Amino acid sequence: MTSTRTNTSEAGRLEELWAGDFGNEYVDRNLSAYDRRGEFWLPLLDELRPESVLEVGCNVGGNLQWITQRVDPARVTGVDVNAKALRLLDRRVPGVRAIHSPARDLPVADRSTDFVFTMGVLIHQPDETLEKVMSEMVRASSRYVFCGEYFDTETVEVPYRGHDGALFRRDYGGLFLELFPHELTLVRQGYLSPEEGWDRVTWWLFERW
Repeated sequence: MTSTRTNTSEAGRLEELWAGDFGNEYVDRNLSAYDRRGEFWLPLLDELRPESVLEVGCNVGGNLQWITQRVDPARVTGVDVNAKALRLLDRRVPGVRAIHSPARDLPVADRSTDFVFTMGVLIHQPDETLEKVMSEMVRASSRYVFCGEYFDTETVEVPYRGHDGALFRRDYGGLFLELFPHELTLVRQGYLSPEEGWDRVTWWLFERW
């Protein structure tokens, strides 16, 4: 990926998919999938001590419900394209700022948030807009960028519930470093297994210069 030109045709199709019945079914299917995530988030937050957090693709707040145990909810923002998820976020994690917006056009100021992250969201971005989404994450961050996604050494499309072009394994950490060598430094990376309550997620933590 070398061009920053954004063709939103495929992104628009996928955003409509996630905003509609397909996304609603995802919300319902995963409501109880977040119970153990605090085991990962709370020690990391205790170490990094961010004062503000932005989750890109927050869904119903399965991550933010833990993050707000360490960060003032008034300084926490969740962005998603699914209205049902955002309504549930308001109820599940009171006080969090819930924003309806595509990931490729975040309605936040430059360097406005200490910790900007995705968890299982970049995997659903097509090649044509992936760089734009990653660029928006870097733009919004003042201290850290974090992503937890499905890893592969090259781009591999994975069939996903009958839809083409809806899920990709990639080296997301390598892409961040390739695209933003003058903005990001890799702090560490790791893996979250099913035994830990996660779906084989590889994660990368970057410091923003």
